[in-house]
Amino acid sequence: MDGDHNGSCLCGAVRFSTKGPLRGVVYCHCSQCRKQSGHFYAATNVSDADIEIDGAENLTWYEASAFAKRGFCKTCGSLLFWKPRHNGYVSVLAGSFNEPTSLRGECHIFVGDKGDYYSIDDGLPQFEKSTPSIKVADE
Repeated sequence: MDGDHNGSCLCGAVRFSTKGPLRGVVYCHCSQCRKQSGHFYAATNVSDADIEIDGAENLTWYEASAFAKRGFCKTCGSLLFWKPRHNGYVSVLAGSFNEPTSLRGECHIFVGDKGDYYSIDDGLPQFEKSTPSIKVADE
């Protein structure tokens, strides 16, 4: 997933561009992601140095835990970012990128907390909580 990528919220008040490689999409089924999005998160990562955000004054950051905050457009409500407090990257929701994205699914995390109204049957690796390489809160 090399190259430059662009994206935005639904109304366009927040726009972003990334450079360099993006991680595969991680699907997070934790209760916080499900409560905020209405289903589950599908996000990639980019280093802080490799993302530029235009319209940042239109972002609202909700500190869902002591570990991370969640960024969304204060105008249209689009969910855009998940930012850990002490790491140099931001997770960007895959659906906010303009196509073509070249993104591919990587794995599912927090499947022990997934909703009871759906199944996961895409063949990707599943983890009860997280993985050693994916640094997230230990819900």
